[in-house]
Amino acid sequence: MASSDSTSPRAPTILVVDDEASIVEALGKVLSKEGYVVLEAGNGREALDLVRRQPVDLMITDLRMPGMGGDDLLKAVKAITPEVQVIVMTAYGTVETAVEAMKRGAYDFIGKPLKRASVLATVRKALDKAELIAENRHLRAQLEAATTRDIVGNSQVMRATLEIARQAANSTATVLLLGESGTGKELLARYIHRHSPRDQQAFIPVNCAALPETILESELFGHEKGAFTGAVRSREGRFLEAHHGTLFLDEIAEITQTVQVKLLRALQEGEIEPVGGRTTKVDFRLVCATNRDLGEEVKAGNFREDLFYRINVIPIRIPPLRDRIEDVPLLGDHFLRMYAAKHGKPVTEFTEEAVHLMSNYGWPGNVRELENAVERAVVLCRSTSVGADDLPPELRDPQAGHGRQVTFSVGTPLEEVERRMILETLKFTRGDKRLAADLLGIATRTIYRKLESGFISEDAFRSGPAPRDERADKGGDGILH
Repeated sequence: MASSDSTSPRAPTILVVDDEASIVEALGKVLSKEGYVVLEAGNGREALDLVRRQPVDLMITDLRMPGMGGDDLLKAVKAITPEVQVIVMTAYGTVETAVEAMKRGAYDFIGKPLKRASVLATVRKALDKAELIAENRHLRAQLEAATTRDIVGNSQVMRATLEIARQAANSTATVLLLGESGTGKELLARYIHRHSPRDQQAFIPVNCAALPETILESELFGHEKGAFTGAVRSREGRFLEAHHGTLFLDEIAEITQTVQVKLLRALQEGEIEPVGGRTTKVDFRLVCATNRDLGEEVKAGNFREDLFYRINVIPIRIPPLRDRIEDVPLLGDHFLRMYAAKHGKPVTEFTEEAVHLMSNYGWPGNVRELENAVERAVVLCRSTSVGADDLPPELRDPQAGHGRQVTFSVGTPLEEVERRMILETLKFTRGDKRLAADLLGIATRTIYRKLESGFISEDAFRSGPAPRDERADKGGDGILH
């Protein structure tokens, strides 16, 4: 996994490729004196093997070499790592050669005999471009994090949780976040990343339950072109996207035994093996999350014991909202401001009655349920204050939601019973698949699988009638859509 110095500024890695050993040696000395990490290869095959095994920022290659020439090497390297910059060199330099090489993806062209000043200037420009590309990629990966809501809470139990998270953030140890659905596990994972030495690098979240088992492995570890049907181009995978950053694996209990083995190797050896490819070194910080009891999953044979101990280095249990009910008014105000701005509503506060109802409700769906309830209230609110009537019915009468029954006639096919139970639970949770799975006592992936197979239509629980404003029945202005 991560080495102890992984968070210090990394010197760019440059691969020099030429069948003339004197050229490779001379370039290596010049570049090393400038502080670059230099890799050397005497032919295209050797260079390609190095690129597959470890990240390279820039490649300088001769165009004319026996065996795999620079042209074929350029294409192969770009297929594996499109972001790598390539400078081609040849003693047969012409304008046409330069143009053709750049059309094939080369950054620039230098002719032999090589001149030190020219080489270094071109290298610096190529690395500047590589840094810009990496920065743009980082910004895209961080776009969601840039607008991520802060963790809100002043309860003693939440302060203690955040203190543990801050201490964990300063280490390179793997963190396992435990808690019910909707407690904010991804939010805490982002909090750990933002307070870690890796905060300027990418945070890559992966919901393991949302990805079909058939593609989870290639999604995480990447694949080579042609590795399987449909692999029309190489893909680096989420581990390499998180290189030098943080990889967050949500719902870790859902991964298959095959993926568990590869994840264990990544943690133990700091290397991954893309589908159909060779091993590649990778530097990442891992944060995992689950709402399942992994100890029980180990006993049941569903989760590897050795992997469990690898990821359970720093376990952090996130309290359910019912155990920090004093945070509800703070969270409510936070979501109210956020959704009032989002929907352009002049809503500024809750009435005392609304606060009382929210503070005396059990919140089985935790913070996610509270957030959904506040957004609904903001949308329905017709004044500057959210009142009790703006809140969901189950807050005013808990039995209205939790006492809901689904009835079946004797002889109803078991498949139809299953379909309706899942559908009605999804309606009740307003499409929250994790909470629905918790209530039904099934794996989240089961919900996703039923949706993907067409057993349940997502439209069936998303396109129902708009929430009814009950004040319309009392002479109001009608239903607000």
